[in-house]
Amino acid sequence: MIAKNCRQYLNLHLVFNITAISLVILSGSCQNTNVRKDTANASADTIIELKQKPLRERVLTAEEQRLLSPDTVISRLKQGNARYMNNDLTARDHSAMVRNALKGQYPKAVVISCLDSRVPVADIFDKGIGDLFVGRVAGNFVNEDLLGSIEYGCKISGAKLVLVLGHESCGAIKAAIDNVKLGNITAMLAKIRPAVARSQDFQGEKTSKNEQFVEYVAKNNILQTIQMIRAKSPILRKMEAKGEIKIAGAYYQLRTGAVQFL
Repeated sequence: MIAKNCRQYLNLHLVFNITAISLVILSGSCQNTNVRKDTANASADTIIELKQKPLRERVLTAEEQRLLSPDTVISRLKQGNARYMNNDLTARDHSAMVRNALKGQYPKAVVISCLDSRVPVADIFDKGIGDLFVGRVAGNFVNEDLLGSIEYGCKISGAKLVLVLGHESCGAIKAAIDNVKLGNITAMLAKIRPAVARSQDFQGEKTSKNEQFVEYVAKNNILQTIQMIRAKSPILRKMEAKGEIKIAGAYYQLRTGAVQFL
């Protein structure tokens, strides 16, 4: 009889789409286990929070993208980073958003980021499906392929901002400082070495073990990449001159989660 009642309760709650947390609590009750009061309270708090924070399902539309200015995009990225630092990321239904974006995409910005796995670009700015184009390469430099990708993102797809995003404790920067030579990594680091050369005015130990020097080189590398974008892409340079886009740099701090716009 007890088992039958338990099944009836479970079926009833499944019909009304009660959360998995509630099902675990109910199941435990049916099995005559003791549910700790603090666990029940925590579960109730979770349910309330979910009710107060509905999932976002919409993606940016072409009209919404058109009305954005580059400064507005930067402001929204900063606001998103503040939410990220406060562990207050927007709840999103990614499956629904992917389906909603099937017919087109209208991202706000193109972000050129490092390959580093500790740099979750969308999360850092509290953005989701359809919000950002992200190009990644160790050391966040640009070559012909990335320049073409940025031009596509801005000229063809309407993004308003090009953001070069470097970060704290970058392994590619350290390897460039150490002049590492290994396979294709050698040619890759050659793209970053000019930033090391322009950082020789640093007052202090100029080694990869000095965190301050690594940060100084990383920030110079961001600025160097911005210069390369402007120098190598007449399309983007013209768009920036007309105010259609901005090309900016930012530095992500792993310790705090903060993004510093340069």
